[in-house]
Amino acid sequence: MLPTDTAATPTDPQVAASGTLALVHYLRELGRLEVAEIQALLECSLDDLKAPDQRLPADRHYQLWAYAERITGDPAVGLHAGEVVDPERMGLVGHVFFNCDTLGEAVTQYVRLHRLINESVRLSLEQIGDQVLLTWQADSNAHYCRQDMDRTLSAALSRTRHFIHPAFVIEWAELAHPEPGYTGEYERILGCPVTFGAPATRIAFHCDYLRHPIPRRSPYVYSAVLKQVNSVLARLQTQRAFSRKVRRMISRQMATERIDADSLAKQCHMSRQTLYRRLKKEGLGFHELVEQVRKDKALRYVAGDRYALGEIAFLLGFSELSAFSRAFKRWTGVAPAQYRAQNQHQEP
Repeated sequence: MLPTDTAATPTDPQVAASGTLALVHYLRELGRLEVAEIQALLECSLDDLKAPDQRLPADRHYQLWAYAERITGDPAVGLHAGEVVDPERMGLVGHVFFNCDTLGEAVTQYVRLHRLINESVRLSLEQIGDQVLLTWQADSNAHYCRQDMDRTLSAALSRTRHFIHPAFVIEWAELAHPEPGYTGEYERILGCPVTFGAPATRIAFHCDYLRHPIPRRSPYVYSAVLKQVNSVLARLQTQRAFSRKVRRMISRQMATERIDADSLAKQCHMSRQTLYRRLKKEGLGFHELVEQVRKDKALRYVAGDRYALGEIAFLLGFSELSAFSRAFKRWTGVAPAQYRAQNQHQEP
């Protein structure tokens, strides 16, 4: 008998089940839905995915994408699935997005609520001159899924053109995966220059779009759905509250003193074992958290021009530049100088 509990262990980042259900529906429309195989892969019944705020482990969701590519024989399955516009399968965050007053407000909400969609990928927003940049950064290489990222970009663009602005234009796009054999599909769907093998996945569009009003929006739907998603987000944030506190402490102390569990535990008025146990309940290990903070700061510092690379190495607690360079290449696949050259022209 199949288990009906889709809950992950605390160490598993989760995704909204609405995206998984949309992929299941796409396979059904193609006549490729094998219910027993998919339920075994997801370790739950398909009925369990239908609750509005249901979630499941990101790893299972990504395994379903690999299965979908294999069973359809379509390497661009993510791009093609994202072209399907179905209001009934947009999920709670989608209904918030398309009932905002303007595209600018919608994008802001999308970034704020993105952890509800996928906890394994961070989304950020910045405006540089007249360009708006959206950046998707997986928290680890294991959580970067080419098919899911394809679907994310294709769905975002297809829905925006369908519901908001039919002539919406992306100026350029960068993909974090190597160039696949279907580059023509990116050009057809995105309609812009696309580069591959970038440190993160990014798109750029003109800031004038932010003022564009969203037609057929419903203030009632917006208010009702936003209340529900804020409740779900509050539960997730409460679950992660302690690790955020420790993350801030690590960030403050990184350049001034050696980061060790004993000193941080003492500042939190607890033993080292209790510190480890509290972090484990939120799905994190202490050394993993230190590494995350160091990586996030490194990407931000290297992309800017405020500090020389040697200064960045010192600020992040490395004994010498060569050690920092090795760590940075392990995180991103490129040397710090190369990353800076690729990104500095787009830094505020």
